[in-house]
Amino acid sequence: MDATKKPSGLDHPVVPRILKRVSRANVWIYRRTNGRVGGKWRVGAAFRKPVPVALLTHTGRKSGRALTSPLLYLPDGDRVIFVASQGGLPKNPQWYLNLRVTPEVLVQVRGDVRRMRARTASDAERAELWPRLVELYADFDTYQAWTDRVIPVVICEPA
Repeated sequence: MDATKKPSGLDHPVVPRILKRVSRANVWIYRRTNGRVGGKWRVGAAFRKPVPVALLTHTGRKSGRALTSPLLYLPDGDRVIFVASQGGLPKNPQWYLNLRVTPEVLVQVRGDVRRMRARTASDAERAELWPRLVELYADFDTYQAWTDRVIPVVICEPA
């Protein structure tokens, strides 16, 4: 199968609901084990080279509630880098839309929880970070090929 050809059904409305349920289960077990379980992604390009997972707690832009998303991340000094890929779906993920309204977030890496401020990387920062992100998880390039949107890169910095 051609990796740049988007699988049929990816845009089906049930996909985000499935992702939401899997994410909830991941958050539940991650928190109870401080990331010993649920702290590595081993799907697709990460099957042989697992990718670390962090929990991003953000504020719902409509509900005002604290919501938590398990996300692949790239450690970068005291910064944490996320990719709003949503598996190459046509729309940005809800967590990304939320942090654009309220950038104050909590980031949990294993048992370490930090207050951080999230922002979208500039074009120059994205260009610099993208090759490192693809080295971390090659499927990010595939996801970018599957969508017309420019997948945002998010930089979380200490608050």
